[in-house]
Amino acid sequence: MSETIDLTATFVPNDGEYVRMKLALEIAIEQVVTEPGCLRYEITEDSEERIVLTERWESAVDLDKHSQGIAVQDLNESLSALLAEPVQLDRS
Repeated sequence: MSETIDLTATFVPNDGEYVRMKLALEIAIEQVVTEPGCLRYEITEDSEERIVLTERWESAVDLDKHSQGIAVQDLNESLSALLAEPVQLDRS
């Protein structure tokens, strides 16, 4: 049996883009929580300076499928002009 995968993704918005960034993340969350293997996908820290999204996946295979999926592609496109710096991913 494979081990679960935990990730945190930290998003830093450009000045004035917090509301648009949070909306884009909320839309993605609605899609991602229905993906196979998704055990957790939620905002766990939220401020005008940064938003932290916490993820848990049943397996690396499920995470890989998610990473290649349409929800992530749409989110990346939505965030491309809103990010002050690249998304920081931490895997545990």
